[in-house]
Amino acid sequence: MSATTPSASAQVQTSAWAPFRHRSFSLLWSATLISNIGTWMHDVGAGWLMTTLTPSPAVIAMVQAATTAPVFLFALFAGALADRLDKKRLLIIVNIAMVLVAGLLTLTVQLDMMSPALLVGFTFALGAGAAFIAPAWQAVVPSLVPRPALSPAIALNSMGINIARAVGPAIAGFLIVSVGIAAPFLANIASLVIIVFALLLWKQEAIPERRLPPEPIFGAMITGLRHAAHNGPLKATLLRALGFFVFASAYWALLPLIAKSVPGGGAQLYGILLTSTGAAAVAGALTLPSLRKRLTSNQLVTTGSLGTAIALILFAVSPAIVTVILGSFLAGASWIAVLTSLNVSAQTALPNWVRARGLAILLMVFFGSMTVGATLWGQVAEHASITIALTAAAIGIILVLPFMRNVKLGQGQDFDLTPAMHWAAIPERPNDDQDQGPVLILIDYRIEDEQTSDFLTAVHELRDERYRDGAYDWGITQSVEDDQQWTEYFFVSSWLEHERQHERVTAHDRDLQEAVRKFHSGDQPPRVTHLISRASKGNRLP
Repeated sequence: MSATTPSASAQVQTSAWAPFRHRSFSLLWSATLISNIGTWMHDVGAGWLMTTLTPSPAVIAMVQAATTAPVFLFALFAGALADRLDKKRLLIIVNIAMVLVAGLLTLTVQLDMMSPALLVGFTFALGAGAAFIAPAWQAVVPSLVPRPALSPAIALNSMGINIARAVGPAIAGFLIVSVGIAAPFLANIASLVIIVFALLLWKQEAIPERRLPPEPIFGAMITGLRHAAHNGPLKATLLRALGFFVFASAYWALLPLIAKSVPGGGAQLYGILLTSTGAAAVAGALTLPSLRKRLTSNQLVTTGSLGTAIALILFAVSPAIVTVILGSFLAGASWIAVLTSLNVSAQTALPNWVRARGLAILLMVFFGSMTVGATLWGQVAEHASITIALTAAAIGIILVLPFMRNVKLGQGQDFDLTPAMHWAAIPERPNDDQDQGPVLILIDYRIEDEQTSDFLTAVHELRDERYRDGAYDWGITQSVEDDQQWTEYFFVSSWLEHERQHERVTAHDRDLQEAVRKFHSGDQPPRVTHLISRASKGNRLP
């Protein structure tokens, strides 16, 4: 093999189109593209239908809120399910349920029985389906492509969403004018049926047999939250997402009203604006690989934030058709730069065992921010004006940027998060009760006096690793009788959870542990002791 081959291979793997080399990715990407076109047709239909049912900006903005609120409410539960169950089966079941809901919605519209409350209810139900699909789908992506192709795969997913955003609204606007308001909803049903068939055709890679039983669902949710609370790269990503989406949501919440308020505007202009947004996002996704060579993720997010603020100001100050189309184009390009950067940052911060839950938490922040923002800016537009709401949102985006200067994205990019499996075999379970616990693990170190300060610095960096992998309490103690004797301790909820902890430790976690152990001066490795509570189940330790 020549010396240049690895480099050439790396270039192929990291090109913008590398994921399409993998059949499963191509199949699901294509089907998801069609499904997303249907979703955008539904969203345009629902948004425009609401403008015919009520003139209230606050009620119209509730369509956006009803779309995003379910993801905030259910995403973590859905992520825990996705980490626990077969993801393919979960995706098929939820999509079939959405076909039934979409069918009932279409029938209600066709019979002219729709009301604002019913429309919000149907939108909420379909949003709940999306909430259960999103974590599972995002967690599947890394299994469809090798790690070098993960970043372009995420960008292609975002590009697919925005191709749908470019095509779907245009088709929806045409159908509403030429066929009727029920037509976009009927098309959405067809797109959901297509994704079900694609999932049935997908030949999923064999899932390794579980050595341990799956986590209890609510325990898995708590573990996911604890992991996120102690995952620095993920927390930085969540904070940047929160600072952007609360204000950027004004664009999506008020866009139907912008289209309606422009002289000569209407359903067709609404479709054109969404098409412009989607076309710009597609163009942005195609240029992102080259932009990433010159700009960091943080610079891309800052640039995208400023672009979004400028777009909102354009809408506010110049309600002309040409201006709002240009503003939508700028908003689309800015949106894809921010969204892809945040998604890549989150993906690279998460190990596989908690990936769906971690991405679900990102979705909770995303859609929770969008829900709060849509409600807020709808109320501002209701009680003040659309212009004031758009201007205030733009100012908010700009004011947040200085506070995010030190919140860095992509911190997990170079972490090796594959399972390390380097811990010694766990002792035999003390009895047949897998839930016996809590379990206290003690690790004894001998630390020379001159090494104490560096040791404490390293061991406190290890603290977050223990919490990420399942501990619910942690501490470090020094012996009163022997000041060179130090003991690290941490609690896990049960013996079975400690067995899971052995499987969760990543290569990056191993490096943190080794950084602590190098300060140990004893002839033998640090001594590890397992202590288990013998309290009755009804009288356990906290």
